[in-house]
Amino acid sequence: MNIYTLDLNFQGIPETIASYLIAAPQGPVLVESGPASTQENLRGQLAAHGVKISDVKHVLLTHIHLDHAGAAGWLAQQGAQLYVHHVGAPHLVEPSKLLASAGRIYGDKMDTLWGQTLPAPADKVTAIADGDVIDVAGLQFTALDTPGHAWHHHVYRLGDVGFAGDAAGVRLANTQIIDLPAPPPEFKLDVWLKTLDRLGAEQFAAIYPTHFGRIEDVDWQLDALRELMLDATEFVRAALDAGKERNRIVAEYAVWIQDRARVHGATDYQLQQYETANPSYMSVDGIIRYWRRKLAQ
Repeated sequence: MNIYTLDLNFQGIPETIASYLIAAPQGPVLVESGPASTQENLRGQLAAHGVKISDVKHVLLTHIHLDHAGAAGWLAQQGAQLYVHHVGAPHLVEPSKLLASAGRIYGDKMDTLWGQTLPAPADKVTAIADGDVIDVAGLQFTALDTPGHAWHHHVYRLGDVGFAGDAAGVRLANTQIIDLPAPPPEFKLDVWLKTLDRLGAEQFAAIYPTHFGRIEDVDWQLDALRELMLDATEFVRAALDAGKERNRIVAEYAVWIQDRARVHGATDYQLQQYETANPSYMSVDGIIRYWRRKLAQ
């Protein structure tokens, strides 16, 4: 069985969003559709492996955020069956609430970033729950409920590897640089820390985060993300306690996270890749929302 990393070249920046092509015994399987804005790049990447869009009959989605699942409806309209967390499934069939929520974050950049997100036919969406086994194309994937980044998040185990979505963080190819994708409204520190414990207990030989590519030092990845998550949430909490306003926190966090990356040798171009894959302001907004809701309890 071969697993191929498809670079969707999001916004013209390589190695920021991946889809994974699995050459299964009974035909191709995709993990992640990527956004609608990259669907022609997906078509080209598949063609490089001798696969047509019409050949893709099964697509597993880790969650329904637009960078992971924005082209899913389009693929379903071409005949693919979608497999997705049961909480997210209705939003693929009727994406209006999903798009409205994203619109509050991205504003007038929605079309440029994400393209036209199409609804999936209801019969082309299979809702999945924790522990479900997805038996497709001669392979068996097991869904692991892995909230923290989003409530509607699964990691899919296939043999000794896991397709991690955003649950194991962002780490671009050939780097030791971890980034924390903590967008509003669903980032939960305490919940995500439990997810990291669960992923560690799985003892994967390798994981495939959507941002970006195969990672084999899984324990290091999870430990590094845990450290960053704790440090980042404390950074934002301290800024809030000091009475700083949102825009100032965003600016200071961007400097802080880039300084951490430069310690591990990040170049200016790599910093651009990271910011494209995971805009720092979104993580600040997610962490601020987390603290305000928690402190209000």
